[in-house]
Amino acid sequence: MTGRGAGGLTALTFAAVWSAQAADAPNGAGGGNAVAAHVAEGKALYANHCSHCHGFGMVNSGNVVPDLREFSGDEARFVDTVTHGKNNRMPPWGDVLSAAEIAKLWAYIRTKGQP
Repeated sequence: MTGRGAGGLTALTFAAVWSAQAADAPNGAGGGNAVAAHVAEGKALYANHCSHCHGFGMVNSGNVVPDLREFSGDEARFVDTVTHGKNNRMPPWGDVLSAAEIAKLWAYIRTKGQP
């Protein structure tokens, strides 16, 4: 998967919409619970798909993969990298993970591995 076609656009669109909804949802109206659920699901997805290279809890052994706790917070870049891969080092996950799952991963990455 090398193109950046409709699948990438769908992932970006979904992630942007979900992020905006999660940010706008007040904690008292169930928003906090929804965000916490997405973070928990993202953490489980991370453990299954990302921790092999990026380390458990985002703590890696100092190899060539980036420390995700220091990720810039650029959601579009994150979604694009996960969907399409990067520099022939990180494989594309867009054919494995849905846009909703990538959005949940983003929710977890934003925590910087903090509980």
